Amino acid sequence: MMAEAKKIIAVNKKARFNYSIEESLECGIVLEGTEVKSVKSGNVSFPDAFAEIKNKEIWMYGFHISGYAYSSVFTHDPDRPKKLLLHRDEIKRLERKTEEKGFTLIPLDFYLKNGCIKITLGICKGKKLFDKRADIRQRDINRDIQREFKKGMES
Repeated sequence: MMAEAKKIIAVNKKARFNYSIEESLECGIVLEGTEVKSVKSGNVSFPDAFAEIKNKEIWMYGFHISGYAYSSVFTHDPDRPKKLLLHRDEIKRLERKTEEKGFTLIPLDFYLKNGCIKITLGICKGKKLFDKRADIRQRDINRDIQREFKKGMES
């Protein structure tokens, strides 16, 4: 059996900094016409994107897909809400989770899997300022440790 090919298109670095991720799950996305080619060529922007559950469906807002350069007159609306594809029981579980205090649905990354565009949707909780500072401090410490380790290897 062939391994599943996974090519990352875009990663939401801001999400991992601003939110603590409780859980993540893979879901599909409904795209129209030229949106597919734009996403595959990496013309996406989603720093403030989030997902909401409305009428037992998941919709993503704040996800911008730039127009495809080689398309004709019939292009897509870059900022239209996109529908995400999940099983009904997963949507019910997410609905219960997001009704809890402070949980929100944030897209973490976009990738191609066997020719289909998929999204990793994170169930996230907003970080406080001191949590962000702790992350920065930990990152600096890890960087210093790596630097010292490399020095030790060279000598």
